[in-house]
Amino acid sequence: MGKVIAIDGPSGAGKSTISRLIAGKLGFQFLDTGALYRATALHLRRKAIEPESHDIEILAALNGVTINFKNGRVFLNGEDVSEEIRTTEAGHYASVFSAKKAVRDFLLQIQRDAAIENDIVAEGRDMTTVVFPSAWKKFFLDASEEGRARRRYLQLKEKGMEITMDEALRDVQERDKRDSSRDLAPLKRADDAIYIDTTDLNLEEVLKKVLEAIGN
Repeated sequence: MGKVIAIDGPSGAGKSTISRLIAGKLGFQFLDTGALYRATALHLRRKAIEPESHDIEILAALNGVTINFKNGRVFLNGEDVSEEIRTTEAGHYASVFSAKKAVRDFLLQIQRDAAIENDIVAEGRDMTTVVFPSAWKKFFLDASEEGRARRRYLQLKEKGMEITMDEALRDVQERDKRDSSRDLAPLKRADDAIYIDTTDLNLEEVLKKVLEAIGN
């Protein structure tokens, strides 16, 4: 088993960006769990699976599904879905389906297998509490609702998507509610995770804090 740096936190706290930077600095592999959930949700919607569908239907729909990463791209059953999974709709369904036991069970071993032969940086909602509870280093990145909504707004506008600040804030609030109130693996800070509030920090400052905590 390789070393695991696990990073949790709410939507828009900067987890993915920082995780990629940390992985690059240390020569670790980056495990994009958000992409795993988004690709899974995309597949389920293509199969006409609804959020209210029973776990048996979900498991049947996921039977034989493959999700791979190659050169920074995400492939669902061999199809490049890197752009399709980054829409607001894909994010919504990823959050909704992530509360399903069948989905979490499907992705749990995929995530753990990534660390069998590699040192990895894994970011998500339950990396420090469920997937990698014995991770080498644990972090919890956080930020204010307004700060996270602003990042989400700018991110989507950069990609040419139509969204207002109010919509971005509403999206963040809805995700927070789903992630923290679900019965299965709710978002919470692990007791031994290092807490970093990124609201008023730029990327370089957050990166410095994380690297210092790791010992680099």
